[in-house]
Amino acid sequence: MTPLNSHGLRFAFGTLTALPVRVSRWDRDTARAGMLCAPVAGLAVGLLAAVPGVLLLLGGVGPLAAAVASAALPAALTRGLHLDGLADTADGLGSARPAEDALRIMKQSDIGPFGVITLVFVLLAQVAALFELYGRGWADGALGTVAAAVTARLALTLASRRGVPPARPEGLGAAVAGAVPPGAATAVACAVVACCAAAGVLLGHGGAPRHALAAVAGLVAAQVMLRHCVRRFGGVTGDVFGAVEETAATAALLVLATG
Repeated sequence: MTPLNSHGLRFAFGTLTALPVRVSRWDRDTARAGMLCAPVAGLAVGLLAAVPGVLLLLGGVGPLAAAVASAALPAALTRGLHLDGLADTADGLGSARPAEDALRIMKQSDIGPFGVITLVFVLLAQVAALFELYGRGWADGALGTVAAAVTARLALTLASRRGVPPARPEGLGAAVAGAVPPGAATAVACAVVACCAAAGVLLGHGGAPRHALAAVAGLVAAQVMLRHCVRRFGGVTGDVFGAVEETAATAALLVLATG
């Protein structure tokens, strides 16, 4: 591993998770490497989130408790950063204000009605999807949890590609916006979708295409959210990244739950 890749991993884990990782570099090259490594951070979050769900299910507690645990742990592992970004983005989009006023609303510490409603329905959708997956068995629930987490962070890699502008000159959005070359982002996306399909093989017939489709659906939903936010705010912010991440995770889980 080259020093830049090492710093990139630190950047990915230090900015996208609450795991005790010290970010020692904060330059453009490190941001590019970090966002390319974002799916690795998602893999770690997904694996950790699957553990309590599997243990609860095997312990006889039931799929609902397993689903709640696997939905709650990613929030704890990120200190609610992405959910907070989703809520702030919902408030900004729902305000129907000009871009500058909407960005000001998003920067406030409180959460408005649009943010609360969005959080409630997104978390309900995630728990419902995981409940369906854990109802099929621990392997479906665990792999679904991991696939959603990886897809969600992959969406951040694509959101950091060149051509996506920042909405503000400061903050995480400005640090990573446009940092990733489109070719590199596409290569990482193809590799992750292929890995999701390979993991789905473990579930037997239909698992591979279902997991590949879930990853693609998550990325498409995230891109729709990204494009809307760029048109609405003039670019991306850290909050928009949170909204993109949660959108991708929720869409991927819903597709997996449909079977």
